[in-house]
Amino acid sequence: MTRQIIPTPPDRGRRTLLTGLGSIVLLLGPAQLAFGASIVAVRLWPADDYTRVTLESDTALQASHFLIDNPRRLVIDVEGLELSPALREIVGKVRSDDPYIAGVRVGQNQPRIVRLVIDLKQAIAPQLFALTPVAAYQHRLVFDLRPTEPPDPLLALIEEKESAERQAARSVRDALGEFIGKIDPNRPKGGSTGSPPIVAAAPASAPMQTPAPGAPPGPALQRRIDRLIVVAIDPGHGGEDPGAIGPNGLKEKDVVLAVALQLRDRINEMPNMRAMLTRDEDFFVPLQDRVRKARRVQADLFVSIHADAFITPKARGASVYALSERGATSTAARWMASRENAADIVGGANLHAADATVLRAMLDMSTTAQIKDSLHVGREVLGEIGKVGRLHKASVEQAGFAVLKAPDIPSILVETAFISNPEEEAKLRDPAYQAELVEALSVGIRRYFAKNPPLARNRSL
Repeated sequence: MTRQIIPTPPDRGRRTLLTGLGSIVLLLGPAQLAFGASIVAVRLWPADDYTRVTLESDTALQASHFLIDNPRRLVIDVEGLELSPALREIVGKVRSDDPYIAGVRVGQNQPRIVRLVIDLKQAIAPQLFALTPVAAYQHRLVFDLRPTEPPDPLLALIEEKESAERQAARSVRDALGEFIGKIDPNRPKGGSTGSPPIVAAAPASAPMQTPAPGAPPGPALQRRIDRLIVVAIDPGHGGEDPGAIGPNGLKEKDVVLAVALQLRDRINEMPNMRAMLTRDEDFFVPLQDRVRKARRVQADLFVSIHADAFITPKARGASVYALSERGATSTAARWMASRENAADIVGGANLHAADATVLRAMLDMSTTAQIKDSLHVGREVLGEIGKVGRLHKASVEQAGFAVLKAPDIPSILVETAFISNPEEEAKLRDPAYQAELVEALSVGIRRYFAKNPPLARNRSL
């Protein structure tokens, strides 16, 4: 059978083509026909460590930047973009307590080039980088505003503790004076001449003299450094990375921060101990930076706090993990480590940072001694947590968690509960359970140091 091809008349062909194009236009709609990229969201994450600005768009963006002095400003030119209401929202997102940003102005500098001018409160070293789509995010253009001269965190911890001690000493003296006044109204406030005071309050230590940058600490300061036990507390996730989300909307990053803040306060109440948080607000900290922060304060212990999810909502119970040199001790442990190690991808780590390669090599230097000590503290903490709730496993598990790879600091990761389990999500939201959990963690940490006193620090500041 011969197939006959009937040619389409020229006018009819054009009408068919135009009709087809019109249908495509109607299907695309105005958003797809817009020239250039479209802004999906604008987010600001202010914190003492650094402030992050994120532009999320439906297609990849490119940008250039430069700094201006007198007054300090950061100028960013974003290409392939037209000014839009979504982009203008950045102006109203600046908080008055932002440590770095005083204000933002935005305008159409050239066709398809939007200019952002960020008024700065202090000198910064900006980092700009792009992130490809991942999880719930589309393309992201990230600006990290970091201080040019960050303070020494160990000296800051010591000064903070001694300031609290001086305040406590003043409170004791004030309370003592008030008590004496009540029992002996006729006694002069300063005590009668020649009569010793009833109680002599211990003198508060003198304010710490901070050495010049690069100078070694003096003998008195070195003694204060040596006798202080420092615990690095790491609330997982944060900022762009929400972590796991429970069936009723509780975010892992929020609940672990709440627990970490309470644990910090509890540890700070202990004699000769001080806690350092890798983050104390809702901002993202790359995994490498969490380890680096702990090493900068020469922490005696690193505790990473999480509330993860599993593939089934039936999973329940708390767990404690240490690092493993020979693979994970269970399939679940391997899955957990893989999930946590992906935090940098979701949260948005700048993998092109100058010291990333060096730090990555350092993280591979974990020693057998560090893992042994980690298992010891893990057992103490796990035993205490088991008294306030159900355990997922009765022993400390091991896997290749990147955040546990400080070569010289005992490090554990605590999964407080499975946020994917509705019952455990409710417990994590309960302040009473949080308080019980904090007490268990603090007792386990105290028991570990009672059996394993830390060595003196040898350090040049």
